[in-house]
Amino acid sequence: MVSHQDDLWTPTTTAGRDGLAAIVARPGRSVIAVDFDGTLAPIVADPEQARAHPDAVPALAALAPRVASVAVITGRPAGVAVRNGAFEGVPGLEHLVVLGHYGAERWDAATGTVRAPAPHPGVAAVRSELPGVLGELGLWHDTYVEEKGRAVAVHTRRANDPQGAFETLRAPLTALAARHGLVVEPGRMVLELRPPGVDKGVALTEYVREAGAESVLYAGDDLGDLPAFAAVEKLRSEGMPGVLVAADTVISELAERADLVLDGPAGVVALLTHLGRAVGA
Repeated sequence: MVSHQDDLWTPTTTAGRDGLAAIVARPGRSVIAVDFDGTLAPIVADPEQARAHPDAVPALAALAPRVASVAVITGRPAGVAVRNGAFEGVPGLEHLVVLGHYGAERWDAATGTVRAPAPHPGVAAVRSELPGVLGELGLWHDTYVEEKGRAVAVHTRRANDPQGAFETLRAPLTALAARHGLVVEPGRMVLELRPPGVDKGVALTEYVREAGAESVLYAGDDLGDLPAFAAVEKLRSEGMPGVLVAADTVISELAERADLVLDGPAGVVALLTHLGRAVGA
């Protein structure tokens, strides 16, 4: 990025190299946006136990004061991401924003408060019917249901055959969601039932516009990050430099579209640390 020692962080595409150069040249006009699970935090069997990589907060705190903004965009409730990331009250992160539930919720470090609309009534209906659906399929004990407030997620990672359980559940859960005006967002061994009309692409685009950014970087690892990738691609088509980072190669659709592919949260944190040094030079 800035010397011969930076090859590891050099994007493989021209668009990515241009995007990174724009961020380094004018960091104060750049938004750095990242997913949480699988990107800042390792994937674990119990989502409640997911915690940010130990070097994530120091890396973000060093980078954030040098750029227009740092945003964490996640499918989790904003407050849960703040807690699991240990973002609150950290010097350097005073202007961090967490966009939870794919942008439906927003936590600002400056105020320490979460703003959110009223919950979709379909979520409560799905929550009450879900045990019966899982029971009929013989998967009640093989799955883990994560309560997300404005959404419900069914994880199959604990099943004897995680992929088989995932495929078995896809159609019934899609039908259940549709009956109550929700949609299903698939991920890595998880199916999330949530309200339509919000995704990481919408959240990222709106936030980039709000911040008045002239360049953007987005890092993610799962299918739910594809809309954010598409948003950056659209912004690039409109003339805004941008960088797409895949946290790993597990989701081939992300890796194939990424300008830079890294080795999990450790790789993402190393990139953020390197970028903080580059823009502070």
